[in-house]
Amino acid sequence: MFQLINGPQTLGATRVFWLPFIAVLAAVLLYPAFADGYDVGNMAYLLTWVFMAMGLCLVWGYGGMLSFGQTFFFGIAGYGYGVAAVNLGGDAGTTFLALAIALCLAAVAAAVLGYFMIWGRVGGVFFGIVTLSATLVLAFFLGQTAGPEWHIGSARLNGFNGMKDMAPLNIPWFGDDPLVFDGIALYYLVVGLILVVYLGLRMMLNSRFGNVIVAVREDPQRAELLGYDVRKYQLATFVIGSTLAGLSGVLYTSWGQFITPASIGLPAAAMPIVWVAFSGRGDITATLVGSFLVLWAFQAITVYSQQAALLLMGAMLLCTVMVAPQGFVIGVVQAVRRLFVRRGPSKEPAAPAVLTVPTAQEEARA
Repeated sequence: MFQLINGPQTLGATRVFWLPFIAVLAAVLLYPAFADGYDVGNMAYLLTWVFMAMGLCLVWGYGGMLSFGQTFFFGIAGYGYGVAAVNLGGDAGTTFLALAIALCLAAVAAAVLGYFMIWGRVGGVFFGIVTLSATLVLAFFLGQTAGPEWHIGSARLNGFNGMKDMAPLNIPWFGDDPLVFDGIALYYLVVGLILVVYLGLRMMLNSRFGNVIVAVREDPQRAELLGYDVRKYQLATFVIGSTLAGLSGVLYTSWGQFITPASIGLPAAAMPIVWVAFSGRGDITATLVGSFLVLWAFQAITVYSQQAALLLMGAMLLCTVMVAPQGFVIGVVQAVRRLFVRRGPSKEPAAPAVLTVPTAQEEARA
C-alpha cells in the first residue's frame, strides 16, 4: 500500500523531496512551542481551508471537472455541524458525532448533485455554471432565514447574522472536563488531519483509481472504450473532493463557533479556484503548499485593506492564466528541476511518456 505514496501522478519520489518534507513537518509540529496562543489559533484557522483546496485539486486538476461548488459543500457541512452540535448538546464527545453527520450530509449532497450532472452529461463550462448556481442558491436561502420560524430543533439559522454558540469539537478526558479542540489542540488536530488526507490522496492518485480518473480527464471516450464506467469514477471523484470541502466547513465552524452565509457566497466561491489555479491544479503537493501561502498572504493584506486583497486575488488569477497556466508552484519546481539537469544527471525517476491504463477485463484477471 505505502509504495503508492510515490508514483507518476504526484511530485516527489526521492530523498530530495521527502527529507525537506520531514523537515517542514517537524517545524510545523514544533511551531506552537515558539509562538503565542493567538498565532497558533490563527495558523489553525488558515490550515482549515487547505482541505477545500485539496478537494478542488482532486476534482478539477485530476478529474477535469471545474467546480465552483466547494463553498456549497463547505456551507452544507458547516451548518450541518452547527445544527447537530446544538441539538446533541455538544458534550461527552457528541461533537464528533456531529462532525460525522455533517460530512455525511456533504457527501450525500455531492452524490445527488453529481449524479444529475454527470449522468446528465453536463460537462465543461456548464459543470462550473451548475455548481456555482447551487452555491448562490444556498447562500441566498440562508441569508433570508433570520426569523424565529427558521430553526431546526433548538438551532436557529439566524440569516445573515449566521449561526453561533455551537460547541467546538471535544472528547471526554480525564476528570470532569473534556478535552476541547481549540488553540493548540485544534492546531495539532488540523495538522494531523492534513497529513492523513495528503498521504491518503497520494496513495489514491497513484493507484489504479487515480490512473483511471486521469485517463478519463485526458480522453473519457477512450477510457470508456477500455471498459470503464466513466460516470462512476467521475462521481466518486466529485464526492470525495466535495466531502473534503465539507471537512473545511466543519473545522471552520468549530474554530470560530459560528458560520454565516458570507462564507458561502460568490466571492468565497471564487477563492478556491484562485488558490488551486495559482498553485498548480495538476499536483496535490503544489496545491497544498501554494494554497497555504496564498491564504497567508491574503490574510496579511486583508488586515490593511480587504479591497486590495481581493484585487490581488484577481491579479494572481489573471497572471496565472497568461503567464503560468500550469501554476506558479509547479512552474518553480520545473525550473529548479531543469537547473539540476543542466548541472548533472537527475536522480529523480523519469516520468512515463505514456500513461497505460489497464482494461476492466485485465483488472478482473489481476
